[in-house]
Amino acid sequence: MNTKNNSGIPDKGVYVLSSPPVSWEDCLVRDATDPLAPVRQQFQLPEGVIYLDGNSLGAMPRAVSARMQKAIEQEWATGLIRSWNDADWYPAPQRVGARIARLVGAEENEVIVADSTSVNLFKLLVAALRMRPGRSLMLGERGNFPTDAYVAQGVAEITGTQFRAVESSEVLAALNEDVAVLALTHVNYKSGQAYDMAAITRRAHEVGALVVWDLAHTAGAMPCVLNACEVDFAVGCGYKYLNGGPGAPSFAFVAKRHQQGLRQPLTGWHGHARPFEFTHGYEPAPGIDRMLVGTAPQLGLIALEAALTAFDGVGLQALRAKSVALTELFITLVDQELAAYGFGLATPRDAALRGSQVSLTHEHGYAIVQALIARGVIGDFRAPDILRFGFAALYISHADVWEAVATLKQVMAEDAWRTPEFMARKAVT
Repeated sequence: MNTKNNSGIPDKGVYVLSSPPVSWEDCLVRDATDPLAPVRQQFQLPEGVIYLDGNSLGAMPRAVSARMQKAIEQEWATGLIRSWNDADWYPAPQRVGARIARLVGAEENEVIVADSTSVNLFKLLVAALRMRPGRSLMLGERGNFPTDAYVAQGVAEITGTQFRAVESSEVLAALNEDVAVLALTHVNYKSGQAYDMAAITRRAHEVGALVVWDLAHTAGAMPCVLNACEVDFAVGCGYKYLNGGPGAPSFAFVAKRHQQGLRQPLTGWHGHARPFEFTHGYEPAPGIDRMLVGTAPQLGLIALEAALTAFDGVGLQALRAKSVALTELFITLVDQELAAYGFGLATPRDAALRGSQVSLTHEHGYAIVQALIARGVIGDFRAPDILRFGFAALYISHADVWEAVATLKQVMAEDAWRTPEFMARKAVT
């Protein structure tokens, strides 16, 4: 990727940046004094790659390989079905949920890992609607991740309610006594804009509505205090900032005050009060366990549990402070170095209003991202013109940010993105 001289500083003949407020040497100093810098060693990062796509698929923690090898070669191959008891497989959904609870400001018995984010969202939307009989409206955000809207539309059709999506700026004004459920994503997948969770939840409760928050771009990236905000329900995925691997299972949060009255629609045997009595009639399990449906995807749970050890000893305020520093540095360098190349900023400049990503806009965004990836800087693209860069504070350094912007400047200066292979759309963008 970059050429360095004996001092370790990039050869300025390769990366030509002007004199920024923050220099390459400053980045090295910041990394040397970064309290989270040692955590980077817990991740298996490819040589020569700057990975800025942890908001889509997190990097793999080193602990995962050994744990999966044990699970496959000993617990599955040798232990076989005995491992449900002997290897403690059966309580994994609760055990892993308790680990995630610390990261989202919940109690251990309020979070459980099960199914996918979409399935958990479906379960919670139906359950929330059942708790507000006589109300006819689900409210959501226009521009939210499409699956959230698709699931809400499907729930509306099944339950005979109406789903209405409004602009993010209109959410508070749209809350009224017709609204049964408000469903929002805390950090927008495209822009990285973050909602004021406490203020919106408080307003929803004032009109008698329940709130379901999607934490896909929050959990593991920034502090989240579900109970302090009096949140009712939440979902989140395991494969982004939690680093659980592709297709890692999701988690669901149900505030303790709602658990006894929760009636979720997918009444499978693992959500039964006594699953191994195999009775004909369904009786929901007490507490958060009633969010379970079928047999847990055990290998996915094992990988996620191992991945979460990377957060051991990590303070969430320190995590957030580094996230803000990385995103601020990126925006500063983009402003200074790329002004001539037609980029726009889709992410709020105010750090209090954004998550741990920065999104740029450009009419040739797809090809530019492909050219960057070819040079070892991995981000991703979202239609129609969004270049997304995720800053996972556990393993991204300040030097990574410097080199990423320098590479982007080089791609633009050389018109490298105009290569036909970079313009040809792949199935996954």
